[in-house]
Amino acid sequence: MTKIRKSEPRAPLKVPRAEHGVSRANISRNALKVLYRLKDAGHQAFLVGGGVRDLLLGLQPKDFDIATDARPEQVRALFSNGRLIGRRFRLAHIRFGRDLIEVATFRGTTPSQGGDQEQVFHESGRIIADNVYGTVEEDAWRRDFTVNALYYNIADFSIWAFAGGLDDLRARRLRLIGDPETRYTEDPVRMLRAARFAAKLDFDIHPDAAAPISAMAGLLDDVPPARLFDEFLKMFQFGHASASYRHLRRLGLFRHLFPDTDRWLDDPAGADNALMIERALENTDQRVAAGQPVTPMFLFGVFLWRAVQARAAEIRAERDDQSEAQAMIVATAEIGTRQAQRIALPRRFGFPMREMLQLQPRFENRTGRRAMNLLSHRRFRAAYDLMLLRASVGEVDQETADFWTAVQEQSAEEQRQSFGAAGRRRRPARRRRRSGSAN
Repeated sequence: MTKIRKSEPRAPLKVPRAEHGVSRANISRNALKVLYRLKDAGHQAFLVGGGVRDLLLGLQPKDFDIATDARPEQVRALFSNGRLIGRRFRLAHIRFGRDLIEVATFRGTTPSQGGDQEQVFHESGRIIADNVYGTVEEDAWRRDFTVNALYYNIADFSIWAFAGGLDDLRARRLRLIGDPETRYTEDPVRMLRAARFAAKLDFDIHPDAAAPISAMAGLLDDVPPARLFDEFLKMFQFGHASASYRHLRRLGLFRHLFPDTDRWLDDPAGADNALMIERALENTDQRVAAGQPVTPMFLFGVFLWRAVQARAAEIRAERDDQSEAQAMIVATAEIGTRQAQRIALPRRFGFPMREMLQLQPRFENRTGRRAMNLLSHRRFRAAYDLMLLRASVGEVDQETADFWTAVQEQSAEEQRQSFGAAGRRRRPARRRRRSGSAN
């Protein structure tokens, strides 16, 4: 199904260089290279969206996106270090080592005479292809929030503000461009973006933008799981995880991302789990603020822990021959597979998460060689951190948590004594004779 929305181009408010605080000194050198090369080739070139918004707020942007009247093929021809990507939106990625600059052609609403441009809608109203090119005015009215309809013109260093974006920026307000229901239908991820921007910027969501969300949240169920993983990272891995979580819960969005988790959050039996999640999110934000690494594997495990624990108990009740460890293996596979239908956690994170959860029962055993071997397990540290979280809400007794904390600081001999494993040492494994294979 193909249809073209009518455009709503309106003149921007143009703010000259002397009247705004955006300086090239705060813009990535590589972004400036791209802007100037496009300008020198005769094209319009603007820094756009979140980069301009954050600079005006006195923040340092993580990304610098560029919009231009150059077609994707023209952009690619100007940059030997560029490549074209995307089906839904055709974009150019210009890479400078680890630095990536995204360049998008102005989006419009009128297809070309030759029919090589189209805007394709799913029967639900969701846009599934959007490669109609237009003017900067049309492009601005295709953006989601007014505070993202801000353009920095490299030709004269002015700011072009559309749809009252500067007024909303000063009021710290998130307002959608156009009819909210239509915009959410076109792209349901905009509801997540509303929660994320409100959390990141400490902005209020305009009542008109917030009102339809709870009724329309179910549209997220049809969004590709891989795309939702990208949104998960943006919400929970950049220092505003706690605030994002609160907005998602308040707007009724969280249940469509983590349905198994959400079932426990309003259940009195899951009160400890809710507190554990809040503490994990606070810790994640603290780690980001301190410049320490974070991994989505850990938060996924925290979110799913209660559901996995409950399912493992059901399995053991259903089958007498299932050990606790076996039940945990089955439960993590079931819950993890079901969760992947909503958010696609890549294998490099999914398998470690399952191991982290499966190790939890082993912390209850503090004697013998098997208990001692837990210290050298490749997922011990992540599993230990999760166990400490569980202890902080009373799910694990403090004596157990203190034991595993203290034993890590002990010498090898002290550890053998602590575990009661000071007897015969295990012989080293006999080295295998190498074959002639080159593998």
